[in-house]
Amino acid sequence: MRAVRFHGARDIRVEDVPAPSGVLLHDDVLVEPFVTGICGTDLHEYIAGPIVTPSTPHVYTGATNPQILGHEFSARVKAVGSGVTHVKPGDRISVQPLLFPRDDYFGKRGLYHLSPKMGCVGLSWAWGGMAELAVIKDYNAQPVPDTLTDEQAAMIEPAAVAMYGIDRGGVTAGSTVLVSGAGPIGALTVLGAKAAGASVIIVSEPNPNRRRIIAEIAPYAVVVDPKTQNLLEIVADLTEEGVGVDVALECVGMEASLNACVDAVRRQGKVVQVGLHIKRASIDAMQWALKDITVEATWCYPVQMWPRIARLIASGSFPVEKVITARIDAADVVAKGFEALLDPAGNHLKIIVRT
Repeated sequence: MRAVRFHGARDIRVEDVPAPSGVLLHDDVLVEPFVTGICGTDLHEYIAGPIVTPSTPHVYTGATNPQILGHEFSARVKAVGSGVTHVKPGDRISVQPLLFPRDDYFGKRGLYHLSPKMGCVGLSWAWGGMAELAVIKDYNAQPVPDTLTDEQAAMIEPAAVAMYGIDRGGVTAGSTVLVSGAGPIGALTVLGAKAAGASVIIVSEPNPNRRRIIAEIAPYAVVVDPKTQNLLEIVADLTEEGVGVDVALECVGMEASLNACVDAVRRQGKVVQVGLHIKRASIDAMQWALKDITVEATWCYPVQMWPRIARLIASGSFPVEKVITARIDAADVVAKGFEALLDPAGNHLKIIVRT
């Protein structure tokens, strides 16, 4: 079968690999992926990997490179193991890709995403979404409403990253919000904040193409170029008595962006770190203290979020499909997928791959 496999930095190949064979384990689900999104994590692997993908056997899954990529995907169930009862052949699903023990400290508390042994379909598992077939575990297979499209179902995974940040920030009806960065997760965070009831949403993004895209998909947002405009003046103009936003969500993973969020948030407001920092950031801890703020950090998402996000999307209040800017065949995954997303012009947010 055809599969997109990561071998090393700048080495992603479309290859013919053996399809899953043999008897399924009691908790296995054989699926046929529909569409798969290229994630920022995939891009990091392509640029400088292996980082998350395992060079030696993964501590929980035993997987090693080369790795079939793809952890943001929807699929149709082809077959199930003897112990699987919540899905059946023919069902459409969204894949919750995290794999974890359920009997360690975090698993016993339902905090599966925090297990130090956690793996991920498409990153540290024998299978991934960028293939004609994949084997996942029963808890990875999340049924979706018939009203969801295959693309919307694939977008639940990145939407969960964004919504977890929104939850941690306590965004609610009437909240004022700053989103720093309008990449794929930043754009989903804007849409999610609106779905959560935010009344004022300010987006800071230096890239003109991303500013254009976010203005098109979220016309209610105030879009700011931090290089040519005074972000703090705009925040002051749009918040009560100029105090700053209730919640600032950092979706870039850069020091300047984090500190801009701290500057923009009101006293006793919340700053949420959604973007992943790949190096240490220098911060002004005294300012954090003087403003009496809360700084929240996020890692992945609680896996229990899937049905809730599916309902939000199905209701029309969380239009995640708007962040998709291209749809490609797996044969073009490097040139029209990874390289296109790395273009500094920033013409794309989310590219969807069909295997």
